[in-house]
Amino acid sequence: MSATSQLPLSLEFFPPKTPEGAEKLKQVRQQLYVLAPEFCSVTFGAGGSTQEGTFAAVRDILAEGVSAASHFSCIGATRETVRAQLTILKAMGVKRLVALRGDLPSGYGAGGEFHYASDLVAFIRTETGDDFHIEVAAYPEVHPQAKSPASDLQAFANKVNAGANSAITQYFYNADAYFRFVEEVDALGLNVPVVPGIMPITSSTQLMRFSDACGAEIPRWIRLRLQSFGDDVVSIKAFGLDVVTDLCEQLRAGGAPSLHFYTMNQSASVLALCQRLGLHSKA
Repeated sequence: MSATSQLPLSLEFFPPKTPEGAEKLKQVRQQLYVLAPEFCSVTFGAGGSTQEGTFAAVRDILAEGVSAASHFSCIGATRETVRAQLTILKAMGVKRLVALRGDLPSGYGAGGEFHYASDLVAFIRTETGDDFHIEVAAYPEVHPQAKSPASDLQAFANKVNAGANSAITQYFYNADAYFRFVEEVDALGLNVPVVPGIMPITSSTQLMRFSDACGAEIPRWIRLRLQSFGDDVVSIKAFGLDVVTDLCEQLRAGGAPSLHFYTMNQSASVLALCQRLGLHSKA
């Protein structure tokens, strides 16, 4: 493989809700480990509602000999609960956290002792020093709840200044948005890698639903093409593979430090993408 094909990558999973789901995810991980990921992250539910499942999946990944990162959300949390969770993760051998503000579970009012992800990052640093590599979220297309692009960039700067080591972006399909964001980060003197988050396209309805919920923009030409395929799943997947491969090529050519794949607990689309990109392992 050429040097350019050796772009590092990482994978994200969500905690399964059933024993069957856990077994299926175990198989998916084994299929994806041929990509030799730098680490695998596991998401955390609203208000920490999936904490048990998250920690169980993280334990499994570590037991499989792969570095694991636990997502960690602070909305609704107290210093005491966060301190206890950090102790558990440290004892498990976790070296990396993805620190997020998170969303409140439905029916909750505002609560907890942390208002922003930067508060959580600062607290983790105070409590644990450099024991954890801390990832934070970045929004090349601006966080949907931000007052303005400038305030969103400031919120990101606050997280870095609080002690974040690197960032993973919300997914996007416009490489220019990513490169502009990286330029703005560099202009502020924030010396952290910003890793693009990559969402494979396998279903029109799922993608539209996710994107409406998280504020990720689907360019009009992509949206129209997807709509034109109707229920033709084969065409949707083929088109999606072309679009996302091209996006990853642009990111790699532009100097992205790594790629972070949102797997949705599936292996086929990520494996197909990495094969196109020459990121599959020698095995």
